[in-house]
Amino acid sequence: MDSPSSSTPLGIALLRISLGVMWISHALLKLLVFTLPGTAQYFASIGFPGVLAYPVFAAELIGGVALVFGVYARQVAVGLLPIMVVAAWVHGPNGWVHTSAGGGWEYPVFLIVVSIALWLLGDGAGALKRSTRLTFAPAH
Repeated sequence: MDSPSSSTPLGIALLRISLGVMWISHALLKLLVFTLPGTAQYFASIGFPGVLAYPVFAAELIGGVALVFGVYARQVAVGLLPIMVVAAWVHGPNGWVHTSAGGGWEYPVFLIVVSIALWLLGDGAGALKRSTRLTFAPAH
């Protein structure tokens, strides 16, 4: 049986890949289901410039792929945080459950926490381009 420390990189990789797949699926939802012009209309309907739909889509897709492959995963996880913070803010008035009408805030907040956890933990196993690791050890 593996010790917890030997399986930690695999667990982090699973977290990283799952988060990446989630971002890719959100980008594809905007592209294939709502369409980018439809997403732009939604953004405009909630008070954001509709044109922001396009860079948000690109960030979600490129960021998701980077996470899946482990390309600077820590930086990507932090870089995508503003999108989820805005999503939590937009869905906040709808209540807790994301499946309620208009979606709730718990899913975006959960993804914020997962992103912060990945930033703290590092890239995990199988990362193609490793991030600089954050440590809390005192300087010698």
